[in-house]
Order: sequence, then structure tokens, then C-alpha cells
Amino acid sequence: MSAALTTRPQGDTVARKFWHAVQLRGDRIALRQKVLGIWEEQSWRDLGGHARRIAMALAADDFQPGDVASILANTRREWSYSDYGILLAGGVSSGIYPTDAAPQVEYLCADSGSRVLFVEDDEQLDKILEVRERLPRLRRIVVFDTEGLARLNDPMVLSLEAFEARGAAFDQAHPQEFERRLASRTERDLAILIYTSGTTGKPKGAMLSNRNLRSVMERFAPELSADENDDKMAFLPLCHIAERMIGQFLSLETGARLNYVENPETIAENIREIAPTIILCVPRVWEKFFSAVSIRLREATPLQRWAYRAALAIGYRIADRRFAGQPVGLALAAAFRLARFLVLDNVRKAIGVNRMRWAISGAAPISPELIRWYHALGVPLYEGWGMSETAVGGAINLPGAMRLGSIGRPQPGIEMKVSPEGEILVRGDNVFMGYLNLPEKTAEAMDAEGWLHTGDVGTVDGQGFFKITDRMKDIIITAGGKNITPSEIENELKFSPYITDAVVIGDRRAYLTALVMIDHENVERYAQELNIPFTNFQSLCRAREVQELIQLEIARVNAKFARVEQVKKFRLIEHKLTAEDEELTPTMKLKRKLVNEKYRDLIQSMYAANS
Repeated sequence: MSAALTTRPQGDTVARKFWHAVQLRGDRIALRQKVLGIWEEQSWRDLGGHARRIAMALAADDFQPGDVASILANTRREWSYSDYGILLAGGVSSGIYPTDAAPQVEYLCADSGSRVLFVEDDEQLDKILEVRERLPRLRRIVVFDTEGLARLNDPMVLSLEAFEARGAAFDQAHPQEFERRLASRTERDLAILIYTSGTTGKPKGAMLSNRNLRSVMERFAPELSADENDDKMAFLPLCHIAERMIGQFLSLETGARLNYVENPETIAENIREIAPTIILCVPRVWEKFFSAVSIRLREATPLQRWAYRAALAIGYRIADRRFAGQPVGLALAAAFRLARFLVLDNVRKAIGVNRMRWAISGAAPISPELIRWYHALGVPLYEGWGMSETAVGGAINLPGAMRLGSIGRPQPGIEMKVSPEGEILVRGDNVFMGYLNLPEKTAEAMDAEGWLHTGDVGTVDGQGFFKITDRMKDIIITAGGKNITPSEIENELKFSPYITDAVVIGDRRAYLTALVMIDHENVERYAQELNIPFTNFQSLCRAREVQELIQLEIARVNAKFARVEQVKKFRLIEHKLTAEDEELTPTMKLKRKLVNEKYRDLIQSMYAANS
């Protein structure tokens, strides 16, 4: 590896790090995005040019250091242009989920005091126009994609192209202003706001300083080395801390190329095109890839199924020895190379992970058996844990230091411990400044010694591996007084190719039940193969054969648990959920509290006397 590739950008703020990276890397590729079916490349110099022009356009609008600008858009390169531009202007950057409705956009802009809002297109523009009269601090709206807005004549609204042109003119007329803005913030100043998903009450704005972000960027798992030869894939919302840090900011730190997917529906296609070497995915995506392979296997010939099982058995032997810290003999290693060449590499290529050097699963618990399956394929998947309040820094499993079912050991510079009540506590430079405008909530989260109370219940073993058993608020205490952690049961259910998500219920009740969301594609294929009649998603869920299929999957999971932990009854959620539905978080997890409230009658039907 050349010296240039190993050089990291310097600077005590994210903005100064970014600008140094632009000077350092110049014409090297920073990012790719698919436009009209073709992947377009952009250099660090191009990326820096867009960000600088946006910064100077903000300055032209009298946007001052410390002011807040928000971004309401899907994950795309313009999101990053704007994010870096806001930071270069000395501002604070805040993301808004593109699935948020107009009242939520209003609340987030008002709470953050946003002066400028960047929006993706006419759909997102409509949301802010609906509520802007109640946002007196908002002075400018910038639109990325102006298709369909040719007749719009609004002095507050500018296209991104026009906004950048204004910034270029201002930069030329005020040549010292950019450097003044670049020098305006310190490492302890607020850099970004990450709003929680707000499953209970209003979202809270987690305040992350330059120091918080740098501590993770600069110390993140050196064992998982990355450089400008690596390709990453960005598809989670950039207003979520996971994609912002692992995707965008770690690409800034390491120089890895960041590839933006077309949209959430094209992830499977795009990952095959990109064949990333590094990726962060939520468990649902890892489960989806596994389900696709499982379904294809059912359609394979008997010889193909035998070859797959034989090759995977060798992979499992390799994986289990590595998990146990045992050496892999020459004969077994040779057998695995042959198994990969003949069978497993074809499986890896089919799901787009054939070049994968390391992969992370985060944002929710994942089944240990699923991680084991990926390692058997030869895909090094590691579970990690972090929060918005910790700038995604926390714990992670690593090569040679991995424990299935755990979140790993604390990352460099981060302290973790378990309180007497069983709650995981975190302390370090990565821990946030507090919640915006909510000093009482900040005081609840942080104690006098600087320990962050995470709300996660867990344990730590003698080797320092932490395990999260559940959220404190999600622990189920049955009517018989038995404490049950539902996430463990839910993870096993989601390992089924026919189940996308599940919520286990049973707090203060006599037995456990579950609300289940089926995998539409796989269950639909199952129904077609067996000539099961259905007309829509609801009728598919109500089909007797589908109900029996899910009952078999639940019985398979029940066999792994004690009697008191077994799911006695279930109901299917009978409408197909997407990111726009309130039941799902932006990382595609069912919101437990909301699901319990919204489907109260359906849940009660499972506890009725004759149900």
C-alpha cells in the first residue's frame, strides 16, 4: 500500500478534516451514484467544490457559525454535499427522515431552530411549504431535484444549482470568508444533531460535538482497516447515526469510496453491481439475503442441494474453530478453498458479497445462527453496538476477538460497565453533549461521573465481551413473575425466510403471543408453488396454508425455549408495511410500543377465552 493511501486527514473539527481530505486526495474517487442507469464517479476535488459553494451560499444568506440547517432527503450524494457544506460554513447540520410527515418536519425545524432547509424534491418541498408560516426562523429552502417545479416562483426557494452559483459568486467577492468560516468552530462545539425516532413522545435531538465524532472516526476498530481501495455502500438514512458515521464520516477518515444506492427497493440489485468490500447493514437486510438463498435452494436440483449442504458443512467447521480461537488445519483450509471454488463463491456472487472484507450488523439484535451462516460462506460479519448518543461508538466483535451472541468488547477509548440494576453504562469522548432544549432528559441520561445510562440490559463475561439481553423497558414480566427477554425469541423467529419481523407480547399476561409480519415475496412464492389462491396481501395472510406455514415456523422456534418462553398464539399483521408506515423505524424495525397500542384489539383476541 502506498504512503498516500495510508495518510489520514488532519483537523480538530470534521470540517477541517474534510477540507484537508479534499486537498490530500484531489482527483481520487470519493463517491459514486447511479444516474439514468450509469454509475457516475466524483472525485474528492468535485465533492469539495460542491461543499464549498454551498458553504459560501449559506454565508451569502447571513447564515452564521453555530446556526442550524436541516436536510430532508433520501440518501444521495447531494445529502453529503449539503452536510459538509453546512459544516464548512461553521453551521450545525441536522437530518430529517424523508418519511416524516409535515407536522413532524415542522416540529424538527422548530426545535432545532433551522435557518435553512435542504429538500430532495417537490414531494418534500410540499411538506415544508405547508408549515413554513409557523417557522419564523426559516429563511431559505434549497431543492436538489427541481423536476416538476418549473413554474414555481417563490423568493425563499432556490434550486441547489442556483444556490451553488450564488455561493461561487460570493466566494469570489469575499476571498477570505471561507477560511474564516473554516476556523470558526472548535472541537468542543456542536457539529450535528441526530434526532431519535421518537417511538414514545417527541423526538429528542442528540447533540454531537466535533470531538464526539472525531473520537469514533479516528479510533474505530483499527483491526478493520480500510483505505482508498475499498468500496462501501450507502443506503440507510444519512440522518441516522449508523450510516452517517460508518458510511459517510468513516469514508472521510479512510478514503474508502462511498456508493449511493438508487433507492431502498434496489438494494439487492445495487449490492451485486457494487460488490462492496465493506458494508454496514441492519439485521433485516442480512436476513433478506439469507432468505433469498434459502428460497433458491428449495428450487435447486437434488445434486445442487447436496453440494450446498456439503460445502456449507465445511464452512461451519472453519467458522466454529475460528469462533473458538482454535487453529484451522491445512487439510480443512484446503477443503474450504475447494468448497468455495465449487459452490460457495457462486452463492456469495448471487447476493453481491463476493468481495466483502468485513461487514457489520448493527442498529438491532441479530440471530447468532445468522452470523454463523455468513462466516460459513466466508463472509466476515461482525455484530456491533452503538447509539446516537455515543456517535455509534460502543462495542464490536473483531477478527480473533469474537463471541457469538455478544456485541463484542468496547472500542478504543470507550469505557463500558454493567450497573447493579443490569443496565449497560458507557463513558468516553464519544458520549454526546446532551439533548437539545431538554436539560431534564439530559440529566436523566447522564450521571455526575459522566456515565451514559443506555437503557439496554446486559451482561459482561470474564473476557470483557458484552451481551445485550433487551431494552430495560421491553423486558416482559409474565403473570407468573417470570422475566423474559423478547428480543431473543424475536431474533429466532426472524431467522425464518418466511418471517420479516415479530413482536412478542406477554407482559403481565399468562402466556406469550406474537404479532408477525410475513416476508411478502417468499410467502407469495410459497403460495404460488402450492397453488394457494389469494388476491392481495390480506388474503395471502388469511390463507389457511399460510397460517399453518407460520405455525410450523413458530413451533420450530418454540422447541429451543423453555415452556414459559414459548409463543402460544400468533396473529399476522395483514397489511404490507413500508418505511412510510408509522409502525416501522427508519432502520425497518417494528416499534414495540406503537404496535402494542395500534393492534390492541388483535392482541386481546389472542387472550380471549375461546381464541
